[in-house]
Amino acid sequence: MNGAAFAVNLAASLGAALVVLLVAFAVGVRTGRHRGVDVAWGLAFGAVALTGYGLSAGHGDPGRRLLATALVLIWGLRLSAHIWWRARGAGEDPRYQRMLDRAPAGRRRDLHALRMVYLLQAGLVWVISAPVQVAQYLPGPPGAAAWAGCGLWAVGLLFEAVGDRQLARFKADPANRGLVMDRGLWRYTRHPNYFGDACVWWGLFLLVADSAAGWAVVFSPLLMTWLLAFGSGRPLLDRHLAERKPGWAEYAARTSGFLPLPPRRRRAPEEGGPGR
Repeated sequence: MNGAAFAVNLAASLGAALVVLLVAFAVGVRTGRHRGVDVAWGLAFGAVALTGYGLSAGHGDPGRRLLATALVLIWGLRLSAHIWWRARGAGEDPRYQRMLDRAPAGRRRDLHALRMVYLLQAGLVWVISAPVQVAQYLPGPPGAAAWAGCGLWAVGLLFEAVGDRQLARFKADPANRGLVMDRGLWRYTRHPNYFGDACVWWGLFLLVADSAAGWAVVFSPLLMTWLLAFGSGRPLLDRHLAERKPGWAEYAARTSGFLPLPPRRRRAPEEGGPGR
């Protein structure tokens, strides 16, 4: 792998992510809503992939370059389109509203959002996209690990797309207002879309797992999985839903928080036990 060319790619990819997130920031300031940053998340990954694909011509294997770029674009565009459709006409995301409300006294709320949301997410996009950037510069065609990664990526995309579709149909039915979604994939995990996202990034990591440079960026899927399962993903959403959904505690008690697993059965009271 050409180290100098890859260094240029790293700088250009960071610039691409920053451009997308700064445009999203400008839109957020103009509309007074910063929830659009979630739409920009998938688009920023796509921008990084396209930047790497353009700069790596003549360096990496054409098949691997095209495969990595296509997988990221399909995932990122679907995610951004879904989030945009879901958020049409909605007000500010409660997560960002709480963050803005905690802005230090005397600091402009928009500048606080720029630092704490947009620039942070641009940095995360750049770091997490490392396997995609490495894939653009690896010589040799994709091997068995890469094709296994494509399979894992497809599983992840299926969980995301099907889970999002099932939830959208559930919410569209007025009879389900105020109820907890516990059907379809949501019967086996409280967050099929987060699980799917993790699978996507482990799949993208496998595109480069046949090289030492690939294993050097294993931090990418590890970081994404941590964010989804333990960081800003599942824990925050679980707390938010626990406050809004009366049946959430019972649902959470029987349903896996991340990995798809059979629902846990409720324990029957023991006859003659203490306090029974």
